[in-house]
Amino acid sequence: MKSWAEEDRPREKLLQKGRAVLSDAELLAILLGSGTAKLSAVDVAKLVLKAAQNDLNTLARFSVKELMKQKGIGEARAITIVAALELGRRRKEADAPARNTITCSRDIYHVMQPHLQDLPHEEFWVILLNRANVVMRTVSISRGGVAGTVADPKLIFKEALEQLASSIVLVHNHPSGNRNPSAADIALTRKLKEAGQLLDLPVLDHLIFTDQGYHSFADEGML
Repeated sequence: MKSWAEEDRPREKLLQKGRAVLSDAELLAILLGSGTAKLSAVDVAKLVLKAAQNDLNTLARFSVKELMKQKGIGEARAITIVAALELGRRRKEADAPARNTITCSRDIYHVMQPHLQDLPHEEFWVILLNRANVVMRTVSISRGGVAGTVADPKLIFKEALEQLASSIVLVHNHPSGNRNPSAADIALTRKLKEAGQLLDLPVLDHLIFTDQGYHSFADEGML
């Protein structure tokens, strides 16, 4: 990068013109620090982004090993990229209000985004609400593989009863991006709704979370 015009070097460009003017490749090049014998840092960054279809959300799901498959990316650089994207994800979580009120399915999606965005595996969570539909806690119930996870009703209602919740919302993600509920999803939702009615702990919704959107059982009249 030393042979470039000074205004074209990513670090100098950031100092002179501000971070907003840098492209994704230039910002990534700053993380990389340098290129290879034949490629500049920006060239290496462009190859990495191309492997992720030039989508930062896709890049955030890459593991260290997957990044190391790219030309010019060793273990140290791969770890740097993963760490930087994780910091970005945590910033989203830190920016979220401490107390959220659930008024619609979109509110549920926003509450769970910091927990489920970019995950390569399925997780099942429950949101505990008070009488005013304010979030008391978000609780991780189970973690599975790419194809599914198991949600134990006893654990779900144990958490809700211990916290004296007034109602609950169920959430699990589909890493595939498919928002449609499976037969197992529908059966589990019905089972948990019936259990909630017996315990006076209504299930207000079951959200299937994907990075591109969601399916709400309540919105679709399936609850």
